[in-house]
Amino acid sequence: MSLYALSLVDWPNRDSDHLMVSAKQMQDIELGMFSSGLPIPSLMEKVGQSMALWFKDHADLIRDGVVVLVGPGHNGGDGLVVARELYLSGVEVRIFCPIPINKKLTANHLNYATWLGIEKIDGMPDFADKALWIDALFGLGQSRPLPRFIEDLFQRRQDLNSGRLISLDVPSGICSDSGRLLSDSAAFAAYTLTVGLIKKGLVQDSALPYVGRIIRIDIGIPSKVLDALPNQLSLRLMGNDIKTFVSPKPNISASKYQRGRVLILAGSDRYRGAGLLALKGAIASGAGSIQAAIPKSLANSLWQVAPEVVLAETDESTSGFLHIGKSLNRQDLGKIDALLIGPGLGPGDEDWKCIREILNNFSGLLVLDADGINRVSESPEGWEWIANTNCQMWLTPHIAEFTRLFPDISQSSIIEAVTRASELSGASILLKGAHSVIAAPSGKTWQLGNTAPWTARTGTGDLLAGFVAGLGALEIAALASSSCELFAAAALLHAEASLQSKTGSSPSCIEKNLSSLTHQFIQGKFQEAD
Repeated sequence: MSLYALSLVDWPNRDSDHLMVSAKQMQDIELGMFSSGLPIPSLMEKVGQSMALWFKDHADLIRDGVVVLVGPGHNGGDGLVVARELYLSGVEVRIFCPIPINKKLTANHLNYATWLGIEKIDGMPDFADKALWIDALFGLGQSRPLPRFIEDLFQRRQDLNSGRLISLDVPSGICSDSGRLLSDSAAFAAYTLTVGLIKKGLVQDSALPYVGRIIRIDIGIPSKVLDALPNQLSLRLMGNDIKTFVSPKPNISASKYQRGRVLILAGSDRYRGAGLLALKGAIASGAGSIQAAIPKSLANSLWQVAPEVVLAETDESTSGFLHIGKSLNRQDLGKIDALLIGPGLGPGDEDWKCIREILNNFSGLLVLDADGINRVSESPEGWEWIANTNCQMWLTPHIAEFTRLFPDISQSSIIEAVTRASELSGASILLKGAHSVIAAPSGKTWQLGNTAPWTARTGTGDLLAGFVAGLGALEIAALASSSCELFAAAALLHAEASLQSKTGSSPSCIEKNLSSLTHQFIQGKFQEAD
């Protein structure tokens, strides 16, 4: 294994900030600590005290007091420790216990809180109250629907005073593993203070309206416990992780053809913009040579907007759609490092066998997006064709395209679905979403942990497809192979370019920022940043 490959084995670090776990895995970690001698009350005190300190550090949130919603279990006990500590520091605190307490330790904390003089609310709390609500009702491992009156409680709070609720560990009403609602509604949290490790359900797109910003509360999990966790746990990617990625670097004397050769088949008379945006993504990647197989309607003016792109010969129908097979047959694919097929191609009426035979002989990186994926889905072999190809393949579907390609894979857990699809097909898969998931055939998975939802606009996926193809070509030119780690890093770079865009949220605005960030990435300047 090369030094470069070795540097990617543990990217990013398998530490408390990156590991994402299921409810059972987190519970097993805690049980292991308890069986090794850590008293349960000690952990509750540590968690509650750490949370209370966070609230004190955010004094603007609690200036109008707090109402702690106390649940029957240990999540309620954490909330009572927070209530006690804030009360003793001079914050106005009230407690609301809508469900009878069933854990002795929590009941003891409740008795002590009332002895101290903390007010216990009778009846229902005021939904329009300016006080911050702290949701400590259910926490980790929820599996039952919320009682109807609790659903109504959260919905009315959101309607009358949105942004004034914070959840402890997991918002009540959210599955810790899938991120899906357990009933019709859940707590709408501005922040979620999650304990120990990130619960994978908190990062899923379905949970985003309810989770708010995730704050991890450290409980001092020993490194040997983290090291013993399964190797295939998903890792959360954050912006700073770009600084630790060792980017592929072409030889200093490399010519343009030794810095990544990309061929892009994209666009149609109906979707001209998709082809252009894919080309802009490839240009932003820093690849040395970019060829475009695009419809004549786009090709005639391409020199005005992308003069660095070389036009490739194509064959198209009278309706303005490219013939993939005939167009590929005109190319020398032995001189291509990465081939992108799909953005804006539209429907096709050509025989799949013609396309398949040409692609079966391609030995570089094949990136399939949009209609490229749809053509495979419509073929007799479906995803099984991918499993039998010789080339390395990266797929960039959105959820509908993923479902068409892998109709028999359950989507009850998005991470598990993408992981399963990657293992079956042998392709690396980037499932696009607010928090995109990237999976490798080896079982390694990553998920973006912080993205810009306002950039969910037409064209950003086309830009991403061209960008990953360009970076993949650059890596092949430098190292004779491509890695799924770079695929994940490319998705992170694209997300960061969106998040940091100062001029707007359109794909064209993002492209300018993406080009700048990628230049820093390839030059290794991120590693030198503070």
